[in-house]
Amino acid sequence: MKITNFSPMIVTKDAEAVISLFEALGFERRHLKTGINDKDITSASMKYINEDGKEFYVTVSQAPVPQDLSSIRMNVRDFDEAYNILKEHGFINTQGDKITETSSSKSTMMVSPTGFSITVTEHIRKD
Repeated sequence: MKITNFSPMIVTKDAEAVISLFEALGFERRHLKTGINDKDITSASMKYINEDGKEFYVTVSQAPVPQDLSSIRMNVRDFDEAYNILKEHGFINTQGDKITETSSSKSTMMVSPTGFSITVTEHIRKD
C-alpha cells in the first residue's frame, strides 16, 4: 500500500475559529473543498513550513458534529486496498456502507475497535 500523506485532521462545527488558530501559528490555507456529500461540509487543508524547510500539515473540516473530534488523515494511492486493510483490523466506516465520492476524491472516516479514527482518502489522479 502506498501512503502519500499522514497528518492530523480536526472535524468541528466552527472551522473558521480553528483555522484562525492555525493561521496564528503560521499555517496557511492551501486547499478548500466545499459541498462534500452534497451538504454544508467543508474541508480546508493547511500547511506550515518551518525554518528548516520541513513541512507540516493539518486539515480542518466543518461538519455538523456535537463536539470537535480529531482523526488521522491518510491519503493513499488505492482507496479499496486501504479500506479493506482497515476493515480486516476491525475498523468500521462511520457512514455505514457509504463512501464519499467527489470529482477529485474517494474518502471515508473509519473508527478502530478502541476508538481512534483514520480518514482514508484517495485523490483521483488525472494521468
